[in-house]
Amino acid sequence: MFQVTICQLIEAGSCRAADVIRVFGVSKSSVARALRRYRSGGVAAFFAPRKGRAGGRVLTAERTAMAQECLDAGRSRSEVAEELGIKADTLRKAIADGRLRERPVVAGADKSARSVEDAAAQEGFGMACTRTVERVLAAVGKLKGGAPVRFELCRDVPFGGVLCALPALLMSGLLEGVGRHLHRLRGYYTEVHVLLLMGFMALCRIKTVEQLRGESPGEFGKLLGLDRMPEARCLRRKLSELGQGEAVDEWAAHLSRQWMEADPEAAGTLYVDGHVRVYHGAKSAVPRRYVSRQRLCLRGISDYWVNDALGLPFFVVEKTVDPGLLEVLRRDIVPRLLREVPNQPSPEELAKDPQRCRFLLVFDREGYSPEFFAEMWREHRIGCLSYHKHPRGQWPQAWFCTESFTLPGGQEVTMALAEMGSLVGSGKQATWMREVRKLTESGHQVSLISTAFALPHTALAARLFTRWCQENFLGYMMQHFGLDLLTEHDTAPLADTERVVNPAWRELDKQRNRIQGKLTYRRAKFAALSLHPEPETTPRRFQNWLNKKAELLEEIQHYENQLEEVKTSLRQTPHHLRWEQLPEEHRFHRLAPTRRRLIDTIRMIAYRAETAMASLLTDQHTDSSAARTILQDLFRSAADLLPEPAQQRLRVRVHHAARPVTDRRLRRLFDTLNQTEIIYPGTDLRLHFELLADNPASPQIGVTSSSAR
Repeated sequence: MFQVTICQLIEAGSCRAADVIRVFGVSKSSVARALRRYRSGGVAAFFAPRKGRAGGRVLTAERTAMAQECLDAGRSRSEVAEELGIKADTLRKAIADGRLRERPVVAGADKSARSVEDAAAQEGFGMACTRTVERVLAAVGKLKGGAPVRFELCRDVPFGGVLCALPALLMSGLLEGVGRHLHRLRGYYTEVHVLLLMGFMALCRIKTVEQLRGESPGEFGKLLGLDRMPEARCLRRKLSELGQGEAVDEWAAHLSRQWMEADPEAAGTLYVDGHVRVYHGAKSAVPRRYVSRQRLCLRGISDYWVNDALGLPFFVVEKTVDPGLLEVLRRDIVPRLLREVPNQPSPEELAKDPQRCRFLLVFDREGYSPEFFAEMWREHRIGCLSYHKHPRGQWPQAWFCTESFTLPGGQEVTMALAEMGSLVGSGKQATWMREVRKLTESGHQVSLISTAFALPHTALAARLFTRWCQENFLGYMMQHFGLDLLTEHDTAPLADTERVVNPAWRELDKQRNRIQGKLTYRRAKFAALSLHPEPETTPRRFQNWLNKKAELLEEIQHYENQLEEVKTSLRQTPHHLRWEQLPEEHRFHRLAPTRRRLIDTIRMIAYRAETAMASLLTDQHTDSSAARTILQDLFRSAADLLPEPAQQRLRVRVHHAARPVTDRRLRRLFDTLNQTEIIYPGTDLRLHFELLADNPASPQIGVTSSSAR
């Protein structure tokens, strides 16, 4: 309008061009150009539509269509420009000219809008309960199959990076055999929702159900394709329903067989170790046991873990009344392994090769028993490997040879080793075994014994000296997965046939130990007085010496009589009783195992999934510990969820890491995960993982599409 006005004033003679230039500060060429346009076309020349940009050589029709498709999918300008190989300014001009249209932001797509919507839902069904129709149907029992999984466009979802672990969780068996072994859940949340939530919780280091109270329910619900996650009380009830009866044990056994069959070579060497979960509650006076990491006798539950040489768990055996490692091996672990370990040699193959064993058991000095070693070989042809508890003398250093071999984890090591056959034990328990010793730099000799006669001595050393993998597993599970935290407060009675220590026998045993200690002390004093008698030249001191000896002798005879009485009572008192025979004041209950066993199984799956992902990140520059640290940060990082129903794809766009080198490793990881083409359970959406673009365009604020929630 300014150009039209000045042209009309100049043509009417009301002012001169020089006046316009001086007053308004415009250039002479601009005024001349405006006058030429006015004289050639009049006022209409200034309002005619602009001609299209010449050429269109960069944004061709094909590229324009591709760019529009990317923009409709919710991609930023920089992402579209990078994918099409054009300048960001070219794309900006096309959007400004109207040749391309950006997708408007959906209401609730950003975190602030979702927070407002979730809070507004409190007036209805509760915080973040925005799917009211489905919840009403679930309340009246009309919702078949639970709430449908439906993803919406969401940006900056907390813990969104944990979705990158979903392929590994599914491949590790999170949903394997659920329909056959676990109970079906009715209502809004299904067993798939609950198991996915528990798997995500474990990897995000949310160690208990109660800790979920500190997280936004709506944000965590977005990871499940729901409006919100279940409330803590609801989740505890669902977990109890899911594992009623023996369902959890059946599911855990099914997964254990699947893991062993997937890697028969790893299942050929099994590591067994005990772990005490300390119990500080007041619901039950569970028996005390020695906790080596605290060097105290504390109340707790004994768990016996069975792992492979890399520390990956197969199963765990829980004992409220702990009979010891050897008894647990005899009663529970060995019978189960004989049924489940794959590729065991047939009886004909064992008869053909007298030195071949079915599989190898590895444990620490707690399982040292020549009698047990001989029993396992004689009855089952199972090889055992442990440290020698009582090695005899030092071997000459000339016997040791420096040898290099590979550990099960792939590390190359060099050790000075020597081997010799040894008769281990004494009397009838003496058994001929292989003894291998390692010579340390300080000259100390570490001795191991085994009945695995077919394996080379380097293989025996490699298997025993990697037992720290299982120790590391237990330490990692305690620190990161809350292995020792109490997950259930209910109690359950022990089986009536469960044998426990007789309280009367325990009290007599304590009396015997006290009397024996007093007796030993007085015998030592009496012996000292007898070895150093007082000379008779000093009558008074000599008389005192005689009096002390007489008093000690009298006390010794008194305690000897008491000790004999206690020993007689101890022999007549049964060492163990059935639980039903215990006096009422000494009865105790076990902690209810349902939820604990289910959560332990999910923790094993989560650990296996994280280990599999860590192996994809491990290289010459990144060890296993650094890879796990990267994954821990990834699982807790925010991400954008971009569903693309037309392409049957769910894009998970993870935010950048703290360092560029970590971003490069994550891109390689995402490339591998995308090749799996995992479908999110309950949908037809294929997961696609990517990193957020380096310079994403700012979202349009205040624009709402018709598909808003």
